[in-house]
Amino acid sequence: MYAIDVNKDILSKVKADGVKQKVFNIEIVWGDIEVLGGTKLASKILDRVIISNVLFQVGDKEGVVKEAGRLLKPGGLALVVDWSGSYGGLGPKEGSVLSKDAALKLFLNNGFVLVREISAGDYHFGFIVRRI
Repeated sequence: MYAIDVNKDILSKVKADGVKQKVFNIEIVWGDIEVLGGTKLASKILDRVIISNVLFQVGDKEGVVKEAGRLLKPGGLALVVDWSGSYGGLGPKEGSVLSKDAALKLFLNNGFVLVREISAGDYHFGFIVRRI
């Protein structure tokens, strides 16, 4: 299992939290998910990718989708969960929120097909897409 981020402090926390929970198979990767090849992992090595609460905060949203597609094996799945609104400051700034339709369109335009939408709570949207 890989945890990928550009922030080394977050990666250290993920690793430490994993150890506290007795999860020892987390490999932290310092990389840039917005850049094709930025994770420094080989292509087509993953069966599953989780992109959770990421799209609202990245500058190159399409870059994230392309890197996820590069990492996934054909037929691999991506679970996407993100904020569906700002909710008076509970979530991200209103201008940062990406709609579910816009997020899904990014994936569909970059080699994915929709498997299904999922319930992700009151403040988030979610869907699963398959890499073609």
